[in-house]
Amino acid sequence: MDETQPLQEAQGAGSATGTLALELPALRRRFADAHRPRPAIFWTDLAVSAAIGWSAFAVAGRAAQGSLLSLAALLVAILALYRAVLFIHEISHLKRGALPGFEVVWNLVAGLPLMVPSLMYVGSHREHHDISIYGTELDPEYEPVASWSPLRIVASFLVMPLLPPIMALRWGVMGPISRLVPALRPFVVGRLSTLVINTHYVRAAPRGHNARRWALEEAGGAIYFWVAVAALASGAVSLHWVPLWLAVGTGILVLNHARTLAAHRYENDGGPMDWTGQLGDSVNMPGVPALTVLVAPVGLRFHGLHHMMPGLPYHALGGVHRALVAELPEGSLYADTQTDGVLATLGGLLRRAARRRRSAP
Repeated sequence: MDETQPLQEAQGAGSATGTLALELPALRRRFADAHRPRPAIFWTDLAVSAAIGWSAFAVAGRAAQGSLLSLAALLVAILALYRAVLFIHEISHLKRGALPGFEVVWNLVAGLPLMVPSLMYVGSHREHHDISIYGTELDPEYEPVASWSPLRIVASFLVMPLLPPIMALRWGVMGPISRLVPALRPFVVGRLSTLVINTHYVRAAPRGHNARRWALEEAGGAIYFWVAVAALASGAVSLHWVPLWLAVGTGILVLNHARTLAAHRYENDGGPMDWTGQLGDSVNMPGVPALTVLVAPVGLRFHGLHHMMPGLPYHALGGVHRALVAELPEGSLYADTQTDGVLATLGGLLRRAARRRRSAP
């Protein structure tokens, strides 16, 4: 990985006085202080998001079904719990010991109740940032989506309602069975344990510390699942909460799928890319328009910057982005990563896909 090639050179722009040369080692030194996660922000944000989300979920369940109050509360629950869930991305980048207890608490209040424990992202997401893997068939979070037909891109949202019950069965049923039937374990670990868009991705079995994490989180997922089943079967919890839970899970997955499709341009042909190629294939959606912040929360609207400096915590991305934009010349590669928001980015993806289909022999 050539980390010393400045973006101005890659874009053919001259070096101007006061212009920041985007050399990764220099950038990381300059913004070294910004790399420190601020515990108060992490803990407060997670606590508020989870509290609002589960409170709104309770309101949605207790209000008259189909009423305006129920629907409004359900929407608030989806948005707030979506924000809480997306801390899984931050957890995947945190160094061990950086925020003691945060991953455990996140699993208890967001990951396990929604059947997305942190192991589904921790470990595998780092592969998406590996310079030798990004954009290739080994990348769990990349497909050449720009070469799909627009119909296929739109249709990819239709699978989202199927995933919450599948994930519940994976953690409640398949996980325990695979511990008892070793022949099932490679399939459960390799195919049913990772958040991906690359359906060909096969995850390697965890080892060492990760194996212990998996054992604890799989046990936690099974406990949550069977406690819920027992509560429903005994009548302690009404069955009408099940479709609400499925609706929240589906809503979160739909939003996340839209955000994922807007995170990159997905134009790589499967070969490895250097870091400037990665940046050019990634997208920043700056500003504070309500839609972008809601659909790409926890700093994920600065995904291009995130691929330049994956260690930056989410609360630092906005400030670093503004500093870079202020100092780089117009037309730099970094400036070209910017779009007007999630809908604009998705619209561009669909238009590029349509042009490719029309020009294909």
